Amino acid sequence: MFTFLALTPILTVFLLLVVLRLPAKYAMSASYIVTALLALFVWNVSGAQVAAATTNGIIVALTILFIVFTAILLLNTLKESGAIIAIRRGFMDISPDRRVQAIIVAWLFCSLVEGSSGFGTPSAVGAPLLLALGFPAMASVMTVLIIQSTPVSFGAVGTPLLVGVWSGIDNKQDLAQSIEPTTVADYLLQITANVGFFHAVIGVLIPLILSAFLTRFFGQKKSFVEGLKIWPFALFAGICFTVPYFLVAKYLGPEFPSLVGGFIGLMIVVPAAKRGFLMPKEIFDFGPRESWDKEWLGSLQEEKFDDTVAPRFSVIRAFSPYIIVILLLITTRVIAPLKAFLVGDMATIKFANLFGTTISSKIQLLYSPGSILLITSILCIFIYKMNKESIKRSWSSSAKTMIAAAPALLLSVPMVQVFINSGSASELTTALPAMPILLAQSASEAFSTTWPLVSPWIGAMGAFIAGSNTVSNMMFSYFQWSTASQIGLGTDLAAQVVALQAIGGAAGNMISVHNVVAACAVVGLINKEGYVIRKTLVAMIYYVVQAGFLGMAVVFGGMAWWLLAIVWPISFLVIMSLSSKLDKSKTNA
Repeated sequence: MFTFLALTPILTVFLLLVVLRLPAKYAMSASYIVTALLALFVWNVSGAQVAAATTNGIIVALTILFIVFTAILLLNTLKESGAIIAIRRGFMDISPDRRVQAIIVAWLFCSLVEGSSGFGTPSAVGAPLLLALGFPAMASVMTVLIIQSTPVSFGAVGTPLLVGVWSGIDNKQDLAQSIEPTTVADYLLQITANVGFFHAVIGVLIPLILSAFLTRFFGQKKSFVEGLKIWPFALFAGICFTVPYFLVAKYLGPEFPSLVGGFIGLMIVVPAAKRGFLMPKEIFDFGPRESWDKEWLGSLQEEKFDDTVAPRFSVIRAFSPYIIVILLLITTRVIAPLKAFLVGDMATIKFANLFGTTISSKIQLLYSPGSILLITSILCIFIYKMNKESIKRSWSSSAKTMIAAAPALLLSVPMVQVFINSGSASELTTALPAMPILLAQSASEAFSTTWPLVSPWIGAMGAFIAGSNTVSNMMFSYFQWSTASQIGLGTDLAAQVVALQAIGGAAGNMISVHNVVAACAVVGLINKEGYVIRKTLVAMIYYVVQAGFLGMAVVFGGMAWWLLAIVWPISFLVIMSLSSKLDKSKTNA
């Protein structure tokens, strides 16, 4: 009964947001009420604990809204200055094929951004850029969310492992004794190599799946197969990222796999695309805007481009804001003294022990990606010599879009915080653990003999709830290791299970509610979050199921599991192809 009750907040979100497709602000209002009532009257959490978790959620939501505002501001600045015309022309010169543009911007460029910053920054940067290139708003959001998988485990210079997994496994006496003479630090490197392997094998198909989803949901033919026709180039792009990504994870550690993979991928794939290497003969483009479904469109003003008019700026000058963003992100994350200052006490606003509980919150504005986007937007005024009217329009429009997105975020993040904190501070008054921990424990009891198959789903659930691979790993890494040990797995195989936790936690970012809400907000796609999740959920299922099959094959061996790991990706592509043909035949009928 308690397991079902703990599942109720998630079921509420899924029913209202995904099935009924209600706006997130309504779905999350209902889910918050359900979660708070369960915490108060079933989990016996104090009112102060719920108030503290809610307040912490509001603070986190405000920091996300700051990023949303500055991301939209950068886009509007590029529009008002006219630089976006040169950026669009630059991408069109690489390839006019929308599948190729999506792979370069989302899979490679956003992976580079993820590696340097993480925490939703790829969506804040990539989705507006795709929108500016002429993608429908919903296609822009779906595209950047689908790639929120492979690069995520090594995002923000390895934070999900260096902070998330490390917090879970450090200072655990039974774990430290079990792995002797290996140190916990060396054990983390072993887990890192496992994560790199799983992601590389699963993620190599993400550019192909991304292309097929683009044509399936936003092409005139509504054809999954149309996206698969780019398979030589898509696999080439997948390999160019995942090979250096895996090698760095295995031999250098968790800090730079996504950064290096994205950079090397761009250096190889962009010149290859310009030369037409492995390109399909047929160019894919979206139909005329008049034929687009209304749910594809956001509230941001449509840009009309005249390709006969020469851009005012060179491509390098027009694209310079994105170069500045990348350089500032890397500098503030990699240079230790600078990072220490930006996250230090002098630059941090702290809210300790809210309402007398153990829950604390903090704001680090100078370290926020929003500050970097804001600084870059201000620099654009001088780079492009903008006039006062253009500056005023870009700031005003950005503020209006952020305000429209605020209700959904201000409700979804507090719900998440109450859900996570439903047991941690109430152990003296109830034997029930926090709701997500109870769900994980129930799953381990039910599926102990096939735990590697289920392990990624626990990670995905944590990310779906928390909106963060790092937080998911913090909550469940030690739990995953303990479960693996209890079912008789040795330390090396237990490290594989912890890696599967990180894989699932990365994939869960595709459907995390407040990630989706934030990504929708930066392109003005308000109240259509459920439409997006219905699409990204399918991609997440591919990723997590494949992780489970690979995990069973690696941990328990057996030809059957290896065969399933080979057959599943093929079956997934075939099923999606047949479903698109079936939908098309129904439409024609």
